[in-house]
Amino acid sequence: MKEKNVNSKAVKAAKTKKSEKVAKAKANKAEKVENAALVKEPSVDSAALVMPVNDSTAVLDAGSAADSLDATGDAAGMPPLPTAEQLGITITAGNVGSAGDAGNAANAPLSATVGDTINFPVTVSWSVNGSAILVVPTSSANAKGILQLGVSQESSRSVKDGKEMAQITFNYKLVMQDTGNLNIPAMRFEIPTPMGQSLDLRSESVPIRVDAPFNALPFIAGGAVGVCVLLAALWRMRKRANARAAAAAKNAFENALREKMMVLKQRVMVADSREWLLELESICKEYALQQFGASACGIAESAGASGVAAEKSAEKPAEGIPGGAVSAVGKPAASVNLDALVADGKLDGWKPLLEEFAHARYGGGKRDSFENKETWKLAMQLMGVKEDE
Repeated sequence: MKEKNVNSKAVKAAKTKKSEKVAKAKANKAEKVENAALVKEPSVDSAALVMPVNDSTAVLDAGSAADSLDATGDAAGMPPLPTAEQLGITITAGNVGSAGDAGNAANAPLSATVGDTINFPVTVSWSVNGSAILVVPTSSANAKGILQLGVSQESSRSVKDGKEMAQITFNYKLVMQDTGNLNIPAMRFEIPTPMGQSLDLRSESVPIRVDAPFNALPFIAGGAVGVCVLLAALWRMRKRANARAAAAAKNAFENALREKMMVLKQRVMVADSREWLLELESICKEYALQQFGASACGIAESAGASGVAAEKSAEKPAEGIPGGAVSAVGKPAASVNLDALVADGKLDGWKPLLEEFAHARYGGGKRDSFENKETWKLAMQLMGVKEDE
């Protein structure tokens, strides 16, 4: 009887031990299912991606997820990580509306100049709900015509629609090195998870138009050339105008000289010989003054009173001179020294003519009309005046 009771107790103990093993297996299975559900839940808190206070880098205790990974021992068999959209994580390239910052990729292309340095921000934001994440940049902004000088990071928190939002902004300092339609490349980031996998983030590339710097030198050079051309044209026009004025004055003087000589010819038969010769001398002095100028004729010092002297000479002629001769330029021709001009070789062939003038002044000037006519012809030839014109 005792032996039968002992056997019965052993059987009961074995059944109890077996029941405990079954219950423990069921508990482990339920725990695995619960851990898988926690990994698949689309929430930043449930994903167990955590940063410590002050945005420092750390990871929360994964709890049952790590136990589940150890229990399975097979990383390939883990459930897939949720996407950034499922976790409520957004990434934005650019900061619209900020002066000096690059614009959003959805806007019109940016514009810059070769050599400019711009600040290009990339912002990663998410709903806090008591948790934080670690964001690690894994690429640079170097591209064709674009050089990255450096990158800085800043964190902030805000409340939007009643939800607390956290964001990390990476400010890329870029310098433009080439012209044309360039593209700021897409920035890549990673968010580590406690399961050993990383969540990848990627921004959009942003187009930017880079132009050559404005160079004012060609415009300045062009303006200077234009001014020089204009001044040269004005100088040439003025020179032509002066030449036309001088030619007109010369023609007027020659016409007046010819008219005086023609009047003198008509008086050669009736006028007093001395008076006639002295009048011819005054005409010759006018010619010399017009031809050589006041300084060459020895009257430069009297140029200041030329107008007054000319008027007085015309109103009150000198004794023995029929009229005060005045040149076309308003200089008193009576002061011209013809003898000095002949001595200087400026009036070649004029010596016989000056002898007649000296005879009229100092020797009485008695000459026959035909002799005075020959003198008139010589004067016309020496002054280059043609009678038939």
